[in-house]
Parts: sequence; structure tokens; C-alpha cells
Amino acid sequence: MTVLDHRHHTAVPGWLPGATAPRSDPAPLLPDASPVRVLGTPELEKYDPALLRELYRRLVVGRRYNQQATTLTKQGRLAVYPASTGQEACQVAAALALGEQDWLFPSYRDTLAVVSRGVDPLEALTLLRGNAHTGYDPLATRTAPLCTPLATQAPHAVGLAHAARLGGDPVVALALLGDGGTSEGDFHEALNFAAVLNAPVVFLVQNNGYAISVPLTAQSAAPTLAHKAVGYGIPGRLVDGNDAPAVHSVLTEAVERARTGGGPTLVEALTYRVEAHTNADDATRYRDDTEVAAWREHDPVLLMERHLRRIGLLDDALVQESADEAEALAARMRAEFHADAELDPMALFAHVYAEPTPQLREQEAQLSAELAAEAEVQHP
Repeated sequence: MTVLDHRHHTAVPGWLPGATAPRSDPAPLLPDASPVRVLGTPELEKYDPALLRELYRRLVVGRRYNQQATTLTKQGRLAVYPASTGQEACQVAAALALGEQDWLFPSYRDTLAVVSRGVDPLEALTLLRGNAHTGYDPLATRTAPLCTPLATQAPHAVGLAHAARLGGDPVVALALLGDGGTSEGDFHEALNFAAVLNAPVVFLVQNNGYAISVPLTAQSAAPTLAHKAVGYGIPGRLVDGNDAPAVHSVLTEAVERARTGGGPTLVEALTYRVEAHTNADDATRYRDDTEVAAWREHDPVLLMERHLRRIGLLDDALVQESADEAEALAARMRAEFHADAELDPMALFAHVYAEPTPQLREQEAQLSAELAAEAEVQHP
């Protein structure tokens, strides 16, 4: 039953005759009283062992990916890197919850989710290197370009999901956002349209506590961000964002619900950004070491290792195998990023519009003339 099915025109005390009645019981839309958890609960032993081991492997590789990308930024090989260190459970679970036909709409902090989706790390980081608008083919990878403006990818996800449904394609779109993105108008518009259209889209808000330096308490007075779903008439789910199996379970359920006509879901994952907002940020100005240390005790990689060992699903061999894979990825990233890319400045104008605008053509001609003049000076 969808949200649209609950609309009716029966008489409601206090309402004007003929007015559309509100949904009488919002309880099915409300998030759980506490975040969904799997690790450390009896539910863990009900999960597919292969899935749990795969989640662990991806977490280990993802952590090393974040570390290496951060190092490359400090070396000047990347212009900027918004690390998702501490948020890896959200990233890898999001990628695993989607089918091959589905679409991922990432924010700028979601390069790990893009890599977990199967995009080459060099291509995933091309935008942050400053070399191109995006480094991969969105259509081939079913992954939208990394989105730097806050929340603008959310309406795009709704539009694609709605269009796919109209075309008869069983596609689900998953939009990734941060808590700061929920303060943007695009977030409101996306959820409102998704609910009204009953679009097959899932919104995952990774609540890491801060929008750059602004704490969540200065952004929203809602009980949780998941509660915002009720105002749009869609379900809200609250999950421990550092519990990889829990995030995967909640997202998988939401994706399946969307695919089978149940409509959109808003999922809030409670997590923490261990690193600074970017390499240009000094996080010590707005949070103290005690807070960071407390969250390090709830680290997604350590949680998985601890609990999988407890139930006998993780041994030293898998730990070493995962670490070796992670180091191999880091080594390849170092080798590829230390080689200077061969760039064509005119490529800036390709794939911006299907039909270039007059302004774009004017800019293209201007840059072409400047490059020609520069070449004449260098090689008369």
C-alpha cells in the first residue's frame, strides 16, 4: 500500500465538508525509537556469512582508500578531498544495496560509495583532482557525477526514478546526502516531489554531526532527521550508521520497497566524520579531541572485526587478505596519481549540454584563441 492509497474524503471531526482528510495514524511513518542495530545483537547470526565477510573486506579496503586519498591531497596530487573516514559503513552498504540497473546519486563526500559501485578510483577522484567535470561515464556506471552543491542531486534522483518508472524500467535511485544537505531547499523539493509522485527513490542522510563547522543542533530542532519524513508522507528510518549490516539491511528493505511500488523512504544514518571537513578545514576549532576519541571507539571497521570474530566468521587469514588488497589499492593510487595527466583544456566544453548554448560557444572560442596565442608565444 502506498502513501497515495491512504488519501480519502471521509468526514473528519473539525474538518470542513469535502476537505481531504489527513492520514489519521502517522505511526507507520515514524522512525524507530532508537537506531536500528545488528552488531552485538542476536540478529547478527541470522545474516548471510558471505555478506558479512564482504562488508568487512570492503570496510578495510575503504578505510585504506580514504587514508591514501587524504595523503595524496596533502602531497598536492588532489586539489581537495572530503574524506569519509568513519563513515565507510554507509558508503559500502549503499553500494551493495543497489542492483546493477539502479542509480547512485552521490554527494562530494561519497567517492568511496562510487568506488564501491565499481568505478575506478582514478576516475572517481578526477573531479577532485581538478582535471574534468567528472572522470567517469555516468550512463555506463549508473552513477551520477559527484555533486558539490549541497542536495542538488536529490531532485535529480527523483526525476530519474520517476522517468524510469514511466518507461517501465524497474530502476531505483539512491540519493546520498549529509546532514547539512537537509537544510537546503532542494532537499525539501526532492522529498515532496518523491512523495507526491510515489517515485522509486531512497534518500540516505549520513548524519555525521556537522555541516562543516555547524553542529546539527544549530540546523534542526526535529527529534531526528528521520522524523522529517512524516511531514512529506513517507516512512523515516533511523539506523546506526557505523553498523554496516544494519545500514545494509535498512537500505535493502527501502530499495525493495521502492522497486515494488511502495514509494520513497528517508533513512538517517547516525555516524561521524573523524577527519576534518576537507584538507582546508581545521576541525579543532569547533570540536574537541574527547568527542573524536569517543567516536573512534565506535569505529565501523573495529566494530565489524570485533563482532565477526566473536561469532567465528573472521579469522587472521581474512584479515590479512583484506589488508593486502587494501595496500595493493593504495599502491596503485600512488603510482597513478604521481603521473601527471595529459589534459585537453577544450574538453571542458564537451558533455555540458546536448546542444551547446551561445554562451558556452562564446567561452569555447575565447579559450581557443587564448590557447592559440599562448602557443604562438612559446613556439613562434
